[in-house]
Amino acid sequence: MSAQEIQKTLSSAHLHIVDAQSQFDERTSSADDSLRLPLAFTSDTKGLVDPATVSLDVSAQLAFFRKLKYQYLEQKAKDQYIKIIVSDDAPSITAADNELQRQQNELKKQDLKEEKQALAEMHSNIRTLAPLVEQDYNRAKALTAEAVTLARNILDARLAVTRLRQAYPHPRLTVPSAEAQLEDQVADMQNLEDTLQTLNGKIDAVKNRVKTGARDVERMRVDRADLEKLVKKSRSDVDDARVVGLYDWYTASLNLHKSFYSLESSRSASENELHLVYSLSSARRKLHITLVFVPNTCQLANAQISGMQSDTNDLVGAHVAANNVPGLIAAVLARARNELV
Repeated sequence: MSAQEIQKTLSSAHLHIVDAQSQFDERTSSADDSLRLPLAFTSDTKGLVDPATVSLDVSAQLAFFRKLKYQYLEQKAKDQYIKIIVSDDAPSITAADNELQRQQNELKKQDLKEEKQALAEMHSNIRTLAPLVEQDYNRAKALTAEAVTLARNILDARLAVTRLRQAYPHPRLTVPSAEAQLEDQVADMQNLEDTLQTLNGKIDAVKNRVKTGARDVERMRVDRADLEKLVKKSRSDVDDARVVGLYDWYTASLNLHKSFYSLESSRSASENELHLVYSLSSARRKLHITLVFVPNTCQLANAQISGMQSDTNDLVGAHVAANNVPGLIAAVLARARNELV
């Protein structure tokens, strides 16, 4: 079934909730007194009035009918009582008649109570279900309208596709071929991205090596300048040619010692105090050793060590007593490297 047929079926369907409004309008605006509902609260305009107004109207009419009922029963009872008194042959009313009348009244009251309960339940169901039915009806109307719109859009899309096919004849790029081409392009882009990342990594590594080499070259240039100054000064002060060779040998030995023991710097704070800084490269830690000698002698007086986690007083005491500076440095470096393991 198409969307137009569904909408036509919904429009032509005889739904009670839709027909009830027109029926109520006919009853309230009918010229025939036998069909028109006598409402106390009428509206000047034709059409459905406010349900709250109808409820007030019904309540007023119910109150009026109750008063009328009581007056009728009162007048009927008075009339029967007077007829019984003035009548020559008054009917005999016994207790059995009263009991029978009471039982009949009880049955009628019970039936009336059940009917009222059924009516109240029906009213409650109507109040509960009416909004739900209205929501379903509105939803059905909205869905049918949406279906009609979608059907119209589908027809327009088909017409557009037909025009595109006429404008672009074969061979055309199909969806599978386009997806395959897209997958190939994605794979190529991924490979290019991987290559670019690899090249960027290599470029960064080369840049780091170039920076390190530049720093080393600059440092070596400064060292060379200092050495050249020292060589010129030594040549001008000393006539012995062996001094230059001895100086070169001492410099090479000092550099070898620094690289072997990871000695970064050494300086003399005073005539009897020497500061040494060692690098523990694996953890980027620095080990500072301060050696204090007895003035004007080679006797080790004290040693201060910083940059270690353990206590080194035992090592310092033993090697100071033995005046063993190389042994102290070797023992301290060995213990520091053991702490890193």
